[in-house]
Amino acid sequence: MPPIDIIVPQSGARNWQMIVIERLRAEGYDIAVLHWPQPADWPAAVSAVLALERRIFRRTGPGLAAPIAEIRASSRSRSAVLRLDLAGDVAPSDIPTIALVFDGSRCDLSAAVAVAAGNLPVIEAVLDHNVVVGRAWPMIDKRESAALGIEDVLARAITLAVSVVRAFAEGRLAGNERVLETTGSGNGTAIRFASAYLTKALPRLGREAIRRTRFRQAHWRVGYRFTHGPGVAETGRLGEGWSVLPDLGDRFYADPFAFEWQGRSFVFVEDYPHATGKAVISVVPFDVNGVPQEARVVLEGPHHLSYPQVFERDGAIWMLPEASSGGKLTLYRATAFPDRWTAKAVLIEGEISDATLLEHEGLLWLFATHRDGYGSTSDTLVVFNATALTGPWIPHPLNPILIDRRSARPGGAFVRSPEGRIFLPVQDGTLGYGGGLGFSEVLALDRQTVRLSAPRPIAADGDWPYPKIHTLNRSGRLEVIDGIAAVRKRSGRQ
Repeated sequence: MPPIDIIVPQSGARNWQMIVIERLRAEGYDIAVLHWPQPADWPAAVSAVLALERRIFRRTGPGLAAPIAEIRASSRSRSAVLRLDLAGDVAPSDIPTIALVFDGSRCDLSAAVAVAAGNLPVIEAVLDHNVVVGRAWPMIDKRESAALGIEDVLARAITLAVSVVRAFAEGRLAGNERVLETTGSGNGTAIRFASAYLTKALPRLGREAIRRTRFRQAHWRVGYRFTHGPGVAETGRLGEGWSVLPDLGDRFYADPFAFEWQGRSFVFVEDYPHATGKAVISVVPFDVNGVPQEARVVLEGPHHLSYPQVFERDGAIWMLPEASSGGKLTLYRATAFPDRWTAKAVLIEGEISDATLLEHEGLLWLFATHRDGYGSTSDTLVVFNATALTGPWIPHPLNPILIDRRSARPGGAFVRSPEGRIFLPVQDGTLGYGGGLGFSEVLALDRQTVRLSAPRPIAADGDWPYPKIHTLNRSGRLEVIDGIAAVRKRSGRQ
C-alpha cells in the first residue's frame, strides 16, 4: 500500500481525526503521522456545550468532536506519495495534498457553527488547495441537537477522507472543479458559535422538547389506492384517490410494499408499537372490493425490522427486510405465504439500510445505505452484486457511490419504464428524515461503474394529507405510499 503522511494538529486534535488514521491503518496503508504546530483547540465553552447535550440525549462515550490529549507522531523510512491534511492549514508541498473543507473553511469548528445555526454543511475534499476531488452532503438526523448534528457531519468527514485516499491509491481520483476561496483560520469562530447556539440551537432544542411532551416522536401512516392508469412513477406527482390505512394511534405502519398473489392484493408494512419501540413486519390483505383487512404480524426478530421488500423469484416468494440495528441483512423465504417466513441466508454483514434489489444485464444488484460506523444511516450509498440471490454479494469497487442526504437512501422498489429505463425512488433528507421522495435514473451500472441521475422530485400535491413521504411502491393496481403525521400522546389518537 502507498505511503501516506497524515498531518494532525499538535494540540487540539479531535476524536474524528484519530479514527481516520485508525481506519486507514486497518486498510493496510503505510501511515506516518506528522504534527502541525498551529493549535486547533476548540474553545472550552463549545466542548462543554456539546458534552452537556450528549448527556441530555444519553450518549455515552466520547463523541467524534471530543478533544483527545494527543495523536502521537510516527515516522517512516520511505517518502510519502500523498499527504492528508487533517489540521486544515498546512503549508504547500510538492507532495499531493488532500484537505477537507467544511462550508468553505478548513477549520472543522466551522461545521459546528453551521449545525448550531440550523444549516446543513457540505464537506469538500480539495487537492492542493484548488481542485475538488470529492464531496459529501451529510444527513443530520436530530436537528434539534448541535452535538448530535456535528457527530453526523464529522462521521461523513471520516467516510469522505477514507474514500478519497482509497481512490488516490487505486488511480481513480479525479476532479476538474476549481474550489472557491477557502479560509483556514478559526479566528472569530467561537463567537459565531455562541451567537448561533444562543439564538438558533437553544430555542430549537427547547421547541423540540416541548413538542415531544405533547406529540409522538414519529408516527407514520400508510396510504393506498387502486388504479388502472399511470401512477406516481409515470406522472411525477401524488395525485388523487388515496385512502389511509387505519391505525389506533398506539402503533404506526410505514415502509409499505405492495404484492399481488393469486389475484389478491397484500401490503407488507413496518409495524411499530410505540410501547415496545421495536418494529415487526405485518401484512394487510385486501378483500375483493379493495377493502383492507386487519393487520397481522408475519415476522418478528430480536432487532427492529422495517422495509419489507417482497418479491417473487426462482419459483418462490422472498422477503428482504431491513434489520440494520442487528448488523445483518437476512433473506427470508415464504413457507406458507403470507404468514410464515424462514431465514434462508445472511447476504451482507453490517449496518445496511433499505437494501433494494435489481436484476440488470445478467446480474443481481443491491442498492442500500451503510452507516459506516458512525453518523446517519441515510446518506451513504453502497452497491453490491451477485450472480445468485443467496450470494455471495460482492461490494462495488467504487463504494461509497455517493455521500448525499438528497439521494443516497432508497425509498422503494426499482421501477422500469415501458422504454426500458430504470428508476430508483430515493429519499430526500434536506428537510429531515422523511422529508420527500424523488426518482433517480440508473444511467450506467456494471462491475466498474455506477452512475445515477440527479433525482426528479415527486410533487406532493393531491389529496394525500401527509406530504412528508419516504416510501413508494406498486404491484398491479395497488399503489402505496407513507407519510409522517402529528399524533398527540395524551389520547393515543390523532
